[in-house]
Amino acid sequence: MYAGVDVGGTKTLVAVLDNNGVVRESKKFPTPRDYHHFVLELKHTVAFLTTKEFRAAGVAIPGKLDRKHGRAISLGNLPWSNVPIGADCEKIFNCPAIIENDANLAGLSEAMLQKKYKNVLYITVSTGIGSGFISNQAIVPSFADSEGGNILLPYNDKLVKWEHFASGKAIYKHFGKKAADITDEAAWKTIARHLALGLFEHIAILQPDLIIIGGSIGTYFSKYEAYLKAELKKYELPIVPIPPIVEAKRPEEAVIYGCYDLAKQTYGKAD
Repeated sequence: MYAGVDVGGTKTLVAVLDNNGVVRESKKFPTPRDYHHFVLELKHTVAFLTTKEFRAAGVAIPGKLDRKHGRAISLGNLPWSNVPIGADCEKIFNCPAIIENDANLAGLSEAMLQKKYKNVLYITVSTGIGSGFISNQAIVPSFADSEGGNILLPYNDKLVKWEHFASGKAIYKHFGKKAADITDEAAWKTIARHLALGLFEHIAILQPDLIIIGGSIGTYFSKYEAYLKAELKKYELPIVPIPPIVEAKRPEEAVIYGCYDLAKQTYGKAD
């Protein structure tokens, strides 16, 4: 069995996955602001799992990492700083643990479901915007620390971070309602235009073979897909072709499956 831990700014998901990547059990708890309390809550949660033996654990972190030493350096929505989450998870699960950025793990999971594409760009659009670049079904180390939502783009005559006008949080601020409640086509055209601005920058730099849109806004892909593709077509150049763009197959669960995928890639043995 493998363990997956998806640490979020408001909640943490702990899952047990079998050797075939099937979730056998899962539990959630509110993510404590204090790291010491988080460790205690994680230990308590794991104690109540029916599974007691794990081959390896994958841990998703929403922030900057020290992968070599298994430490979370800084997190966007949590006040943790330089915490030894890798070592703590190894003690709690009694197995090797590997930590990785949550967007990279979501991208890995989704890219492994799209086997015919070599270079895959994953964009998660939720409260903020994250990115992951996957090549040959592996996270690309040179882009592992990229923060796609923080690229600066011209917006209302000034340079603004992409996620400040295109994320789920920005959508709510702009329209006064959540994406789930937006039915106006003009609003979805605006959302698509804002997403296209950042996507084209990524396309020009990375030249992906496929783009996958995930996160909570990814679940509404059908509402803005045509508008998004039309917007990107305006920017297309002979040397910068627009690749296929698809909705994530598991937009809300991609991270926890990525925890399994990376743990198995790193520590798995022949089954």
